[in-house]
Amino acid sequence: MENTTVKTQTKWVMDPTHSELGFKVKHLMISSVKGEFKDFSIEVDGDDLLKSAIKVAIDASSITTKNDDRDNHLRSADFFDVDAYDQITFESSTFKQIDDDEYQLSGVLTMKGVSKEIALQVEYGGMVKDPYGNEKVGFSLSGKISRKDWGLNWNAALEAGGVMVSDEVKLIADVQFVKQAQ
Repeated sequence: MENTTVKTQTKWVMDPTHSELGFKVKHLMISSVKGEFKDFSIEVDGDDLLKSAIKVAIDASSITTKNDDRDNHLRSADFFDVDAYDQITFESSTFKQIDDDEYQLSGVLTMKGVSKEIALQVEYGGMVKDPYGNEKVGFSLSGKISRKDWGLNWNAALEAGGVMVSDEVKLIADVQFVKQAQ
């Protein structure tokens, strides 16, 4: 009988109870409003995270800033236009190590039918086995985008100068994955 080796491919599955995807934007140019997307998924295929394909899918209507009026405005055509564009996606192109725990993740972010390359800073949190024997890995991500590059143009001028909502949006995420053999 011939001895054969079966090689399994690893898939890293997002742990939704330990993952958050949010943003922060200046309001009235004096303070920040934070928000998050409650419904999103991240797929990571491959044993080596640096060589893996990373795909993110976000339900745009799941946006929340803890203010119903503002959330409804963000879902409207003035911002995300969720009736026409229900998904926001990101697909990685490169994931490179900068130093021991710092990485840069680049890829294409698509919102409102507009696709643009962005770069995110990634901090590796570590890898551990949880009390149930599952191998887990964690990351914190951050980056900045110009919302107007994706057609999120609504704004209002302030009497004293400036605008109601800044163009710059800070992206913030903390994600945890569990390793699964396929």
